[in-house]
Amino acid sequence: MLARLRSYLPTAALAFLIFYFGFHAFTGDRGILTSNQRDETLTAKTRELAQVRGERQDLETRARLLRDTSLSADLLEERARSLLGFADPRDYVIRMKP
Repeated sequence: MLARLRSYLPTAALAFLIFYFGFHAFTGDRGILTSNQRDETLTAKTRELAQVRGERQDLETRARLLRDTSLSADLLEERARSLLGFADPRDYVIRMKP
């Protein structure tokens, strides 16, 4: 009996490997069934990247305006008032949390 089953052992092992890899091809982290989740994650990360790039562009513009070669008086005054906590009596100050 054992001798008869021994001839089917390589076929059973191969079938098991095909089933194992097929199962993980469908349900694994990078499987076919999780492609929608990956697409949603990619869309969210793309939106986040666009937002971070916008923030970076704004910071680069503000830093460029604070350099010695092209000093913006308005931006300098805004930063000085913000850091020192002073405001003109005629100004409306609205404090926001960062």
